[in-house]
Amino acid sequence: MLVQTEDENVLEGDLSRLHENSSVGLPAAALASATLLSACGGGGGTTGTTDSTPPVISAPPVTDIQASRFLAQASTGATREQIARVGAIGYAAWIDEQMAMPPSQTRWDWLVAKGFNAAANIFTQNGFDSVVWYKLINAPDTLRQRVTFALSEIIVVGIDGLVGAGWQAFSAAQFLDLLEAQCFGNFRTLLENVSTSAAMGQYLTYRGNTKYNAKTGALPDENYARELMQLFSIGLLKLNPDGTPLTVNGVQQETYTLDDITGLARVFTGWDFDLSTSKTDTPDFLRRPMTQVDSRHETGASTFLGATVPAGLNGAQSLKAALDIIFAHPNVAPFICRQLIQRLVTSNPTPAYVQRVASVFLNDGKGVKGNLGAVVKALLLDDEARNAANLSNPQSGKLREPVLRLLAWARAYKLSSVSGNWSIGNTSDPATRLGQSPSRSSSVFNFFRPGYLPPNSAIGAASLVAPEFQITNESTVVGYVNFMQRLVSLGNTDLIPDYSSLLPLAENAPALLKEINIVLAAGQISDETLNNIATAVNTMPTGTDARKNNRIYAALTLVLAAPEFLVIK
Repeated sequence: MLVQTEDENVLEGDLSRLHENSSVGLPAAALASATLLSACGGGGGTTGTTDSTPPVISAPPVTDIQASRFLAQASTGATREQIARVGAIGYAAWIDEQMAMPPSQTRWDWLVAKGFNAAANIFTQNGFDSVVWYKLINAPDTLRQRVTFALSEIIVVGIDGLVGAGWQAFSAAQFLDLLEAQCFGNFRTLLENVSTSAAMGQYLTYRGNTKYNAKTGALPDENYARELMQLFSIGLLKLNPDGTPLTVNGVQQETYTLDDITGLARVFTGWDFDLSTSKTDTPDFLRRPMTQVDSRHETGASTFLGATVPAGLNGAQSLKAALDIIFAHPNVAPFICRQLIQRLVTSNPTPAYVQRVASVFLNDGKGVKGNLGAVVKALLLDDEARNAANLSNPQSGKLREPVLRLLAWARAYKLSSVSGNWSIGNTSDPATRLGQSPSRSSSVFNFFRPGYLPPNSAIGAASLVAPEFQITNESTVVGYVNFMQRLVSLGNTDLIPDYSSLLPLAENAPALLKEINIVLAAGQISDETLNNIATAVNTMPTGTDARKNNRIYAALTLVLAAPEFLVIK
């Protein structure tokens, strides 16, 4: 069943206009043959298995198309080398290999190595976008980078909100380094590290938070207490173990009240920058966890979520006790696991899929709760992620967010930087760029909400969600296509892709497109679309390397604009 929203009509219309304004000459039907989110809406049925027993996944061999599909979920972009590696050792072994890989250079150390810790950069964001793109495109631990990116969209810090202390690039880089260091670790540890990070203290304004003052009426800042519960751990509604809302007499139940926020906010008093070994004239203080100022900390009891942090504890003890209360909440496993599945695999996981992964969160098989590495492995190996039957299931899959579309191309064709500065920059502008840029969300609610429903759409009518559609509109559709067309055809003199693997195929349009389809789209672009693109490419002259490259540019741009690439199943 094909599902189409107003934004999908926008996409098809704009791609048709791309044809009209392009020398490629692709008929509009080549791109209108599939809708942008046919994978994510309409129709009945379910995906994957419905029992709670983890299914057994077939061992290798794995085909190139299967490996590419897996890498679309598990990496920041498939390459021929990674496709071959997955095919050789299988999914589970590849995950194990990636998780065992030493972490690549930190963003912080890259910024220092490039000299961005010079005093002239105190009140700038210089270097941040460069190091973010550098890591996402180049780091060999590609699974770690993908999971870090996913976590950065669940536990959000946006660089533009890091005001008042200078060194924004370093503060935001350190937060990403923190997420990366813990992305295969324990979720409880991650929460504690996030809660004491200088970046989060800045972003959600509890750095410098002080206890209640009866004389002045000053109250503790409640920002972090609210978002820690609402966005980072348990959510707004009580959940069943499968992630569906828990109801009492048909009524959904809220997880917390204003009193709970007020109670928890008392815990987050007294935290401030650690300036014991350096001051603010260098960025080093931002790399250290925040420290306690005892005189500002509320030592009275703090009650929230039906439990109490007892009186008389110091700041660190109060924090640990509060996080233990949150971590024990039954919502944490389904709330976090469902969002990880959405970020990596599918926008609409079945309740059974969520419950299977949440059960691994609760117990990794060794009695450990909160093992994110085990959770990531379970969700990627689950039958609902790997089963080829879901390729034809209209409820399966997800719209690729713009950052991941760029990364798919950049990884596949070994993008390099002539200067070493990775001059991709801030890609937030929806009119001329991607309409999204890593760690540049305008609010703590991320670029899009996990429960977003495109209004007046068949997706919403089918009670499905499509988070990435929240940033899909006329501007972002046109901006993305135009931006990628420029990059693909060497529109940025600093960024050079390697098309040497495609050059021998350039005069054979079907062979060229078959290769691009496998690596970029996991073989999911239909024969009809491929044939239409091939017809357009074949109208272009051949002979010289320059002409061959023009054919490559056209083929890549049209594949990157094709709905079957934009929606990955």
